[in-house]
Amino acid sequence: MSTAQGGALSFLRKEHIVAEPGFNRWRVPPASIAIHLCIGSVYAWSVFNPPLTRELGVLASSAEDWSLSSVVWIFSVAIVFLGLAAAFAGKWLEEVGPRMVGVVAAFLWGGGFILGSFGISTHQLWLVYIGYGVLGGCGLGLGYVSPVSTLLRWFPDRRGMATGMAIMGFGGGAMIAAPVKGWLLGLYQKAPEFLGSADAVQTIVEGGRVFAETATGRLEVVVATATQAASFGGEAGVYVVGTGNTGAAQTFMTLGVVYFVVMILASFQYRVPAKDWKPAGWEPKPVASGMVSQNNVHIDQALKTPQFWQLWVMLCFNVTAGIGVIGVAKTMMSEIFGSVMPLVVTAAFASTYVLMISVFNMVGRFFWASTSDYIGRKATYMCFFVLGTLLYLSIPYFASAVATNPSLIYLIGFYAATMIIFSMYGGGFATIPAYLADMFGTMHVGGIHGRLLTAWSTAGVLGPLAITSLRQMSVTSAIEDLATRVDPAAFAAKFGAPLAQLDQLVAAKTVTIAKLMEIAPAGTIDPTPSLYNTTMYCMAALLVVAFVANLVMRPVREHHHHDEPELQVVAGE
Repeated sequence: MSTAQGGALSFLRKEHIVAEPGFNRWRVPPASIAIHLCIGSVYAWSVFNPPLTRELGVLASSAEDWSLSSVVWIFSVAIVFLGLAAAFAGKWLEEVGPRMVGVVAAFLWGGGFILGSFGISTHQLWLVYIGYGVLGGCGLGLGYVSPVSTLLRWFPDRRGMATGMAIMGFGGGAMIAAPVKGWLLGLYQKAPEFLGSADAVQTIVEGGRVFAETATGRLEVVVATATQAASFGGEAGVYVVGTGNTGAAQTFMTLGVVYFVVMILASFQYRVPAKDWKPAGWEPKPVASGMVSQNNVHIDQALKTPQFWQLWVMLCFNVTAGIGVIGVAKTMMSEIFGSVMPLVVTAAFASTYVLMISVFNMVGRFFWASTSDYIGRKATYMCFFVLGTLLYLSIPYFASAVATNPSLIYLIGFYAATMIIFSMYGGGFATIPAYLADMFGTMHVGGIHGRLLTAWSTAGVLGPLAITSLRQMSVTSAIEDLATRVDPAAFAAKFGAPLAQLDQLVAAKTVTIAKLMEIAPAGTIDPTPSLYNTTMYCMAALLVVAFVANLVMRPVREHHHHDEPELQVVAGE
């Protein structure tokens, strides 16, 4: 760093934020929770899926609208860059301290939203990827790791609780963001131009697109159902593409400004403990468990141990199993139960479901991490993998059962199973830093944690890829099966094109499972609830592999240890 930079930014560096004697360590957790509440809103990404997939059609997707699979990948890119930024910034964090890192995170996360807003308003998907995915993802990574090693040093007596506090806000971010995003979208949205009811407006289909002949010429339109139009206060009928607004661009802009301000204020509350500081009256005690090391391992040496890669596999597969579901949570709830229980699983119900995911994600982080202080990290992860496998296997049962017998008990079972899964998903994130500190000591735990988060990046690709590709295979198979059952004449009357044009109509989003079910023979079982069954079986298999990795975990061998005593590092730099 140059002299000019050092002078201008020196107040952000860790040597200038050392806590004075008598500083209350409980002032640090609120700052980390505030930053994590901001960046944790990434877990409410699924709230943006519906408006972004109908940004032009507004009430329903038009041919030029972005597909669900392309939008879901924005979330994936953000998670990939979260892990990469955390891995590369690990050593930098130890050098400059949490305040500098927190300030940079604020610029990246807030700025990413603002750039994403321009991408949405100009319908340039790549700008949303660069803004929210790349820049925002880097902000996620820096904001995520900034408090972890700091709180481990402030709370050497309760490592699990400390990391639970540090990361609790990240899981709870969507609890605030989901309703706020929904409110902002409603505030900024505008219904498109209404031409009339479907019976009153003459429409034609060309290349899978729907057009209406008007006095001013031919216009591309979408035909909205009563349910689709109701959320905008309209009625079923024909609407002109490109004349309305989902409110997504304005929502991105508003959130970008708010998150930036909150994160900057929180970053300036960070303090680091003075050298040789320790909690009043606390002395390190010999630990009965051989899984808690009293030695340190250097950050570069840690990557040479099998324990690091076992933990990497455990985190990666645990996250892969949960992250794909979180990314499409609202869509999955609507698809599995919305078609068979429409009076119960309304849009409001699905939004509340996203909110409860965040609640259990957040509570699970503090509960499981604190529990690990008493039962040990290895036993805690055993609970995650054994119980998680059983719960993932239960989801296809509930989905298949509700398709033939729309009973509320299956919805309750699905709801409970997924909530427990998400509590353990969050618990895995919150417990892993303490597990790392147990295995490698606290000398470089922040940097080691950052490098381990590349497992999160990998999971950010694997999870959504698995759930979208497997779901799309199921959708394609279901549509082809239903097409063989419907009457060709009824199909032509419904969609304005012959059955031979099925592929074109599906590509243009004119033909869907729901619309085919409207003309399917009586007694045809809706395949929608079973679209995610194969995915759940794959997720359960991943947890079995993670279980084995944890089962064979052993303490780090002595030749990997660093010479420096742990207490000196826990107490200060």
